[in-house]
Amino acid sequence: MTGLYGGADEAECRATIAAAVDLGINHIDTANAYGNGKNEEFLGQALNGLREKFILSTKFGNRRKPEGGFEINSRPESVMASCEESLARLNVDVIDVFYQHRVDPDTPIEDTVGAMARLVEQGKVRYLGLSEAGPETIRRAHKVHPISALQTEYSLCSREVEADVLPVCRELGIAFIAYCPLGRGFLSGTVRGFDGMKETDRRRQEHPRFQQKNLEKNQNLLKPLDDIAASKDVSLAQIAIAWLLQQGDEVIPIPGMARRTHLSENVAAVDIDLSDEDLSLLNKIFALDAVAGTRYPEVQLPSLGL
Repeated sequence: MTGLYGGADEAECRATIAAAVDLGINHIDTANAYGNGKNEEFLGQALNGLREKFILSTKFGNRRKPEGGFEINSRPESVMASCEESLARLNVDVIDVFYQHRVDPDTPIEDTVGAMARLVEQGKVRYLGLSEAGPETIRRAHKVHPISALQTEYSLCSREVEADVLPVCRELGIAFIAYCPLGRGFLSGTVRGFDGMKETDRRRQEHPRFQQKNLEKNQNLLKPLDDIAASKDVSLAQIAIAWLLQQGDEVIPIPGMARRTHLSENVAAVDIDLSDEDLSLLNKIFALDAVAGTRYPEVQLPSLGL
């Protein structure tokens, strides 16, 4: 709802949030990095009168610098300050789930989670989460204070977490929040060519999988999705979300939705039951090394899975 992929209609975004309540959705996720705080500010206004309807999550510690690139900072004093800033922008007294957005290589995770735990003690945060953390970091953090949720990219396009991150979450009883469950829109079938993206679209500007040569190769992966979706008279996006929902009860997809049409379509995926044959075919086609291009630009890869 901040327009990273080419613009967003604020009135439609507000209507989408209101419609989500009627459909039974009770979880909204944001971060101070989305629009450099603008997304939190928008939600602070849009959730007026609806706050009690949602589990409200936000993140700290990964901000885009004015000159380009990102700054990762999870020092204790920054954790505390970021929380105060997010509370003000969101116009709330407490954040339900407060995530470390990226692991800070310069700050021991014990120090960061210790500061986050103090926020719980102060009543400003209810539960703690991590994002894109590796197995050992998750274990170390969980010893300091229970980690309730891990948020990491997971979709048919990005299955790296299945090797070691998901097993640790299952072992420790940590919910797995799967962001980009539609592969930044690729798995919805709406991006069928490089020229189909606006020039302001972040995917076109930065993301390797959406660069022309990689995108042309990756288009071939959509055929089985097309076939399965057609056989069930549903959309490609619904198949992709249904696949995630069948990976385990602890896996919670959070597709980005800025329009009511996408909202109702994605929610309907909960009623789709993929057969063992469907799952086997999808797992084979979307094997770990099947997708061309890394899931983030090269400059951001070192911050993943620490």
